[in-house]
Amino acid sequence: MRLGFILIATAIVIVFVSWLTAKRDTSEPTLNTNAPATVVVTSSAFTNNGNVPAKYTCDGQNTSPPLQISGQPANAKGLALIMDDPDAPGRTYTHWLVWNIPPQTSTVSEGQSPSGATGQNSAGQSIYTGPCPPSGTHRYYFRVYALDAELTLAAGSSKSDVVNAMSGHVLTQGELIGRYRRQ
Repeated sequence: MRLGFILIATAIVIVFVSWLTAKRDTSEPTLNTNAPATVVVTSSAFTNNGNVPAKYTCDGQNTSPPLQISGQPANAKGLALIMDDPDAPGRTYTHWLVWNIPPQTSTVSEGQSPSGATGQNSAGQSIYTGPCPPSGTHRYYFRVYALDAELTLAAGSSKSDVVNAMSGHVLTQGELIGRYRRQ
């Protein structure tokens, strides 16, 4: 009887973990194979793989951090910004989604969204939502993509819509990773 219970419990755990793995949003645009130099994304608020200050999280002012962008190719027609958390339970959680950003954009000011169209984050809102991990330390990827075309999507589109529209149009990309753990 006890062995039967253990086997059933193990099977349930395996099915649940398989379901969670299948639900993860792993879609990312495909880069051109002959892409020029990588876009560089930095912030004056934290270093790559450094800790995101609480000010930019749900524990602070929940305002977007300042970003600096460089290395966009001259033939870029627009940029796209996707901030997400691949460590979120069950799926990648999208915190910020903006596209058709002017390609010459070099600064995104603190608390501001860059010019362009804003899409829905995983909370169903078309705004920046800061890191707010339920437990442990999570990684937050700020990815910037240089595109060879503007995307013909309506504001409020989903990440999957943006990723599908970007497919075949990514010239190069760059990323900044921030980490956050709630106290």
